[in-house]
Amino acid sequence: MTADSLNDANRVNSADDAMLERLIWLSRSLGRPERDLVILGEGNTSVRLDFERFLVKASGTSLVGADGRSFVEMDLRRTLTILDLEDPSDDELADTLMAARLYEEDELRPSIEAVMHAICLTEGGANFVGHTHPISVNSILCSDRARTLSDGAIFPDQVVVLGRHPLHVPYADVGLPLARAVRDGLRDHRLCAYSPPKTIYLQNHGLVALGQSAGGVDQVTEMADKHARIMAGALAAGEPVCLTPRQADRLDTRSDEEYRRWILQRGR
Repeated sequence: MTADSLNDANRVNSADDAMLERLIWLSRSLGRPERDLVILGEGNTSVRLDFERFLVKASGTSLVGADGRSFVEMDLRRTLTILDLEDPSDDELADTLMAARLYEEDELRPSIEAVMHAICLTEGGANFVGHTHPISVNSILCSDRARTLSDGAIFPDQVVVLGRHPLHVPYADVGLPLARAVRDGLRDHRLCAYSPPKTIYLQNHGLVALGQSAGGVDQVTEMADKHARIMAGALAAGEPVCLTPRQADRLDTRSDEEYRRWILQRGR
């Protein structure tokens, strides 16, 4: 899709065309049926345009069919203030989300998880966010062994791509409760790990990948899928054997691995 065709989408006519094009690429990549990451209208993606604006997938649209009209441009500050609402009804929440759009004439409704995306794009330090429901990951997140995905490292590339300290968020209702749970989890994580995570596991729900580039988010999602498949095999064979904290820390700080991580994260 060219920049000229992207400009035809009047809902995002003030957005940066290059960032939108990368977001469309990411959405379509995550939505490919053979990857088993989402089906139907599942999952959502976002990109931060600047300090005031972000794009998030519209409710009911599919990732695999994403184009310039699949996203809603949101006011970042107004979206974050939704966190201050006290026990809003579903209708009140939906109305407030609609009011946070930058273009009132836009009929598309932002994803109910737009507030969570706003949190990840600010406190999570990300430029791009991809939220999916991988079959492999959810097979473990929907079990009593869910925390095995975040409690230790079992192979080197898990550390390099997914980060040394993934975040596990206990189950919270989709929408505002989930956004608040992710916010609290990110704040606690920063106190312990001194930096935001690349990978967030949502109990009984799915995966959130944070990155500086669209390619970085795609790679985190792909590695999380591989990690979950290996973990499922390890759990079936016995107890997973994790790297020691010293071994994992070494992988996380080696200069050659830092360079490889930098190359990977440049992505698309």
